[in-house]
Amino acid sequence: MIIYINHTVQMNVGIIGSGGREHAICERILYSSNVNNVYCFPGNAGTGKDAINIDFNGDFETLKNICFDKNIRLLVVGPEQPLVNGIVDYFADTDIMVFGPNKIASQLEGSKLFTKRLCETNNIPTAKYVVCTVNNIDAYMSQNSTFPIVIKLDGLAAGKGVYVCYNSNESEAAVQEIVSGKFGICEEILIEEFLKGEEMSFFIISDGETYRTFCTAQDHKRVLEGDKGKNTGGMGCYSPSRQINATLEEKICKKIIEPTLTALKRDYCTNYVGFLYAGLMICENGEPYLIEYNVRMGDPECQTIMPRLKTDFLQLVHKCCTKELSTCALEFRDTKSLCTVLCAKGYPDEYKKNVEIDTNKVRLEKNQFIYHAGTKKTDEGIIVSNGGRVLNVVSLTDSFDESRKEVLKVLETIGWIDGYYRKDIGCRKPTI
Repeated sequence: MIIYINHTVQMNVGIIGSGGREHAICERILYSSNVNNVYCFPGNAGTGKDAINIDFNGDFETLKNICFDKNIRLLVVGPEQPLVNGIVDYFADTDIMVFGPNKIASQLEGSKLFTKRLCETNNIPTAKYVVCTVNNIDAYMSQNSTFPIVIKLDGLAAGKGVYVCYNSNESEAAVQEIVSGKFGICEEILIEEFLKGEEMSFFIISDGETYRTFCTAQDHKRVLEGDKGKNTGGMGCYSPSRQINATLEEKICKKIIEPTLTALKRDYCTNYVGFLYAGLMICENGEPYLIEYNVRMGDPECQTIMPRLKTDFLQLVHKCCTKELSTCALEFRDTKSLCTVLCAKGYPDEYKKNVEIDTNKVRLEKNQFIYHAGTKKTDEGIIVSNGGRVLNVVSLTDSFDESRKEVLKVLETIGWIDGYYRKDIGCRKPTI
C-alpha cells in the first residue's frame, strides 16, 4: 500500500541517470497518482518499458530546452556528476524544480578534502588524515609505512577511488593508478588512518530547513565473496543495517548530520536540499565515524531501500523542493530487503558490452524486483549489456536469509552465462 501525503497537481517528471538507482526511482515515481509522464535522461532498457528515454550528453542548456518542450516541471538527479557540476544552480532562474543540493553543498562529495576540513572545524568524528600531492606522495609513503592505511583521491571517481592497503605493494599499486590518471586529473591525495569496525550507509532527506532520516543499508563493495578483491561500485546491499538502533541513530544525527547541515548554512550560506548519504564506520567502541559523504542516493542502496518505501515518493520530493517536508509522514515497510548485482564477466576491469541478456523467462513473485543498470535496447528490440553492473535483483521478506535465497533463485533462472554475481550478500554478521 502506498501512503499519499496530500494532493499536488499532476506533472511531468525528468530523471537524470542511467543506472539501477534511476530505474528504482523511476518505478517509485510511476506509482504516484500525481505523475503524468516520466522522462529519463538517458535511462536504460528497464526505464524504457514504462517511461520515455531521451539521449543526454550532460549539456544543461539542451536539457533545459527539452524540459520546456516536454513541460517537465521537476527533475530528480540520480548521479553525483551533474550535481557537482552545478545543475541546481543552472536551473535556479527557471520554474523547473531540481531535487538535489546546489554546487556549494555538492562539494561534500566532489571534494573529500572539503569534507575533511568541514569535519575538523566542526568536531565531526572522522579518520585522521594527511594530504599529499602527486609529487610528494612517494616520499611520504616511504617514511610512513604503518599498515593498513586508506588512500583516496580528492575528487570524484564513480565510487571506486578508495583503496584499503594492507602492505607497501598494495599502496604502491593504488598510488600508481591514481597518478596515472585512471580517474582523471588528480592534484591531491588523502592518506587516512584505517578505522576498524562495521560500515553502514545512513541516509537523510532534506528540504533545506527540515530533514528526516531515510533508512539505512549495508553495501558490499568488494568484487569477490568474503569481501575480498578489488573495490567496485557495489556488488550488493541489504536494508536496514543490522547495527541500527535508536541510540546509534541519535548519535549519528547529533554528532555528524546536524553539525554538517549547520556548518553549510553558517559558513557557506547554503541550505542542503536532497538526499545526503553518510558512509559511516561504527567502531568497536560503538561510536560512529564519518568515512565519506555522497550527495545523492547510493547505488545499489537505492534499489534496496526504495521497495521498502510506503510514502508516495513523488510527493515527498515535491515537498522537499517547496520546503514543506515538515508536513510529510515518512514511512517504510517493516521488511528485510536484499539486492544482488549481476555483473558482466571481467568487471571491474575489462568486460564486453552489447551482450544479449534475457529476463523474459523470470516470473517475479510479490515483493521481488529486477532493476536494470547497464542495459540498453537495440534497434531490433533486443536487450543487451551496456556496462559492468548490468542488473539488480531485489527481494523483500521477513529475513535476510530468505531474501537472499529468493534473489539467487531469480538469478539462476536468468542464467546469464556472460555474467557473475556474489552469492554471499548479507551473510556477514556484525561484530559490533
